[in-house]
Amino acid sequence: MFTGLNGRAPEPGRWQDDALRTLRRRLVDPQDTLAAYVTDKPDVPGELAACVIGVIEYRLGGPLNPSGVIGYVFNAVTDPGYRRRGYARACMEGLLSWYHQRGVTLVELKASEAGEPLYRALGFVPMPSQTMRLTINSGATASRG
Repeated sequence: MFTGLNGRAPEPGRWQDDALRTLRRRLVDPQDTLAAYVTDKPDVPGELAACVIGVIEYRLGGPLNPSGVIGYVFNAVTDPGYRRRGYARACMEGLLSWYHQRGVTLVELKASEAGEPLYRALGFVPMPSQTMRLTINSGATASRG
């Protein structure tokens, strides 16, 4: 279910235990800044057909978002055998309602090619992106040059 954005399934590893530990901690956090919406496979209860996870972040306000409060959907997955059945839509609608109830007026995500039609149908619009990433290794120093 994690093959959408880069086309490859990740190797199993410690990251799974770390992610589960973080998810369990964040879901019961009284600050209520993370939500997960899931749909089980109708023929295999307890196994996910679709899941979306989003967070509320607090940034400095600006002209397009004076409050600085933003929703970010960082995980939206559907089992390939259960696509085109409305499961991801139901999960996304639940998450968007959760954001609305908390006063979030701006939500962002990175769309896979397969997910883009759903997000457009929900009102998301493409944005120019110059996203860059830096991985800081534990042995790296903050000083460069």
